[in-house]
Amino acid sequence: MSALAHAQAMARAVLGIQTSKSNDAALDVVSRGESVFSTDTSFVEDEPTVVEWFRSVIPSRQQVLAYPRQLFPFTEWIGRYNLQWLYGDLVAGITVGAVVVPQGMAYAILADLPPQFGLYSSFIGVLIYWFFATSKDITIGPVAVMSQITGNILIEMAKSHPNIPGHVIASALALLSGCIIFFIGIIRCGWIVDFISLTSICVYMTGSSLNIIMGQIPGLMGITGFSTRDPTYLVFIHILQHLGRSTLDAAMGLTPLVLLYGIRYAMNVCSRKFPSRQKLVFFLSTLRVVFVILLYTFISWLVNMNHRKDPKFKILGTVPRGFQNATVPQIDITIIKAFASNLPATVIVIVIEHISISKSFGRVNNYTINPSQELVAIGITNIFGPFLGAYPATGSFSRTAIKSKAGVRTPFAGVITGVIVLLAIYALPAVFFYIPSATLAAIIIHAVGDLIIPPRAIYQFWQVSPFDVAIFFIGVIVIVFSSIENGIYTSISITAAILLFRIIKAKGHFLGRVKVHSIIDYHIVGSDSPNVSTTQLYKVANHDTGISRNAFLRLDHGDGSNLQIELQTPHPGIFIYRLSEGFNYANANHYLDYLISTILKTTRITSPNEYPRPGDRPWNDPGPRKGQSITTEDTRPTLQAIILDFSAVNNVDITSMQQLIDTRAQLDRHAYPNKVDWHFAHINNRWTKRALASVGFGYPAPGSQWKSIYSVAEVGGARSVVVEGKSEQGSTSIDKSPRGEEERPRMVSVLGINRPFFHVDLTSALENAVANVEFRRELEAKDEPHRDV
Repeated sequence: MSALAHAQAMARAVLGIQTSKSNDAALDVVSRGESVFSTDTSFVEDEPTVVEWFRSVIPSRQQVLAYPRQLFPFTEWIGRYNLQWLYGDLVAGITVGAVVVPQGMAYAILADLPPQFGLYSSFIGVLIYWFFATSKDITIGPVAVMSQITGNILIEMAKSHPNIPGHVIASALALLSGCIIFFIGIIRCGWIVDFISLTSICVYMTGSSLNIIMGQIPGLMGITGFSTRDPTYLVFIHILQHLGRSTLDAAMGLTPLVLLYGIRYAMNVCSRKFPSRQKLVFFLSTLRVVFVILLYTFISWLVNMNHRKDPKFKILGTVPRGFQNATVPQIDITIIKAFASNLPATVIVIVIEHISISKSFGRVNNYTINPSQELVAIGITNIFGPFLGAYPATGSFSRTAIKSKAGVRTPFAGVITGVIVLLAIYALPAVFFYIPSATLAAIIIHAVGDLIIPPRAIYQFWQVSPFDVAIFFIGVIVIVFSSIENGIYTSISITAAILLFRIIKAKGHFLGRVKVHSIIDYHIVGSDSPNVSTTQLYKVANHDTGISRNAFLRLDHGDGSNLQIELQTPHPGIFIYRLSEGFNYANANHYLDYLISTILKTTRITSPNEYPRPGDRPWNDPGPRKGQSITTEDTRPTLQAIILDFSAVNNVDITSMQQLIDTRAQLDRHAYPNKVDWHFAHINNRWTKRALASVGFGYPAPGSQWKSIYSVAEVGGARSVVVEGKSEQGSTSIDKSPRGEEERPRMVSVLGINRPFFHVDLTSALENAVANVEFRRELEAKDEPHRDV
């Protein structure tokens, strides 16, 4: 029986495919192969169309109709709100409200604003956010880092535009940054936050915390005479120089700071000793800020009640009742130009802090946030906030942690917190008058101190990626010696540069083959042999070859595989090459240069005498010197086939395809008069298949003889070997027809037969490549003429 007839018989017997000629031009190259399959009954993979691509990226009618509802996630749960949820929200909302009032005023002072603006920002943040929230835990309001950046902007603006009030500039900054963030969220581009790495977030948290702590120490100690907005290292030097000028404020700053840490330590000890009282201990620990601020406000009242005009130490002073600065925000070209250079940093800080916190607590509490919707929420908060006098606000780590541990159930807890802040704005301004400024500085230091990345976390970074540790220290150093904004820009830029470098300099790896077996308690899985000794394992494994499988590992053992394993080359003249970082215009040249150079070193020219005259040879392959003959002692194999592992490739582009075409042409010249077979395994994207096929890959080269080998799978879950197992004789179970006749399992090709050189895995690709090499050798041995395919 001829090879063609044999292939047709196998197609009918195994696949149930009737062989016939096809008129489909797209399948001509297949129908001219060694095996012919009819397109009427076999699986032919359709190419994706441009219309299909547009349908995948353009929202469907259902998505468009659902979009307005997605902008208000509270509609999904508000109808099922119940008393149990209300109880959890009340406890969490009141707890956070008690903390946010002193923190808000302290952060406003950090932003170089009167304390009431911190209350305004706290109120509007928690009140609006719950309408658009996909996180139940996060608390919106003034935060330390954003306040520090706002304060730096206001101080610079005061020098260049002294006639513009600081709160006007702060409100304009909040409104403009809110519009930018809202636009990013409304067009559903929240995925851009993924470009900000964890390393950059850690740089931002640690560096800004050091900056803020150092800037608060002078207020804590009552030291004056220098700017606390200078770079961190300068502030530290100035503190040492002026330390002897400390005042009574140090007593009102150091003692509450020690008390805050002391209470927290005591509560942690109690939590370990009395685990049944953990809930009570948590609330006592959380309210330590309230306790400290009330205690020292009472002390301040006792000391200064007769010295309101000339207090013994610096106090907060008059806080106006109600919303005294509610107005339409003022924005003009002068204000925008003044802080335009700081606007990117403002947007980045708001987004980094909010998204990183909401994602973290979402994972902790087993729910997923929608980054785009979160940007909508934070954007709207900063758009409407300035109408009540608020300055830029975002998610707070400390208050979110308190809210989460307090047992919050829904985002509605923010409304409870808003009510507490509203009561503070209207009922407590007289009490705020006596709050010591040094105590507020202690509260800020205590709040931001927890944001510093501990050494054990940095050591974990080192174990995972030493590069990230270097980026971390570089970013922190830039913040210490320059500014928070420059540190953020530096860390993001370095991280992006390393990512780009990795993509451009992506390394491909040549793979070797090794036979592996699975062993449980010295028993080879799949073998009927009893437990055997270590010495007998080799004999059993080699006697029953059906229980072994191919594994493909890097030839240089760079994947960490055992160095004692001697990897075999796939086959003389056949190379398996794995791409590691995608395949695009940036890295295609680097990939293919290494592929070409390795192949040219390890293979010989198929026809060294193909140039009849010396002048016909290319300049880079001049051949032997005059009078010398071409050596025929080269034992290297000739190039036969290349298998590309595309498991890491998601998309390709025109540049990468052109590079691949040029490589094919160059290696075809090296293998002349033969053609190199190009096989592809693990292609996971239909558009990648379409791109490869459009430039001539996926099927044999014109003029070559080939065999078609396809991977097939059984159709029908009930008839599968996996489901039914094997019979006692080891044969596959076969269903019975209604007439009692045996029905053979139906086998179909896994991938389309119109692209025979696209393979489901490396094993099938190697089998196909080896079969075609051996097939051509048989033809050459028989001196059969090359048929025109």
